[in-house]
Amino acid sequence: MDRIAILGATGSIGGALARRLVRHGRNVLLIGRNGEKLEQLGTELSQPFAAADLSSSQSLEDALMSALATNDGLGGMVNCVGSVLLKPAHATSDDEFRQVLETNLFSAFAAVRAGARLLRERGGAIVLFASAAAEVGIQNHEAIAAAKAGVIGMARSAAATYAHHNIRVNVVSPGLIRTPMTRRIWENPAAAAASTALHALGRLGETEQVASLVAWLLDPENHWITGQVIGIDGGLGHVLPRR
Repeated sequence: MDRIAILGATGSIGGALARRLVRHGRNVLLIGRNGEKLEQLGTELSQPFAAADLSSSQSLEDALMSALATNDGLGGMVNCVGSVLLKPAHATSDDEFRQVLETNLFSAFAAVRAGARLLRERGGAIVLFASAAAEVGIQNHEAIAAAKAGVIGMARSAAATYAHHNIRVNVVSPGLIRTPMTRRIWENPAAAAASTALHALGRLGETEQVASLVAWLLDPENHWITGQVIGIDGGLGHVLPRR
């Protein structure tokens, strides 16, 4: 079976997704920046890996072509690369804003461009990550909301562009997920309580829940789903919490 390329594979969600896919008999290609961590995960899962600058389309395509030359073809791609910046616009520097865009929007564009070029002959699935903050106003999220809203718009356009190549493009839009990147929020009792209260289900998300949804979108059985933004957010994006 064709491999699923996971960009940002050494992150919390990327690693959870890689392990889930391998457990269910899928082959993966692990892509990231940290060669040492990639090698550790690749050894653990007995799967190939390649290092790349994930904000650069050319760097990503070079890494993919090199890895796929000696492995199975590509059947899908997931961009798990992301960052969090919680600052109001007036306190966000140009460099900070640029970094948020490069990490979140540029990497998503690189995934779409590389995926489109490599999947056009046989089709496949591309899954990107947005955020509930791109769909509902949350204070101090201006930079990340802008980047993730860009991901949503780009994904819908790409879904239309590449549908005739049988390439499906969908977006997963999480609420607050317990990961090392968000630890400073959920380990702080006051911040955790405030964040939990925003989610109608009254709890925060876990990486395995996100990995499960992404794996479902990648499954060839779900081949009639494209251009969708699917929230996995405890209701944050569309449901008012209980008062």
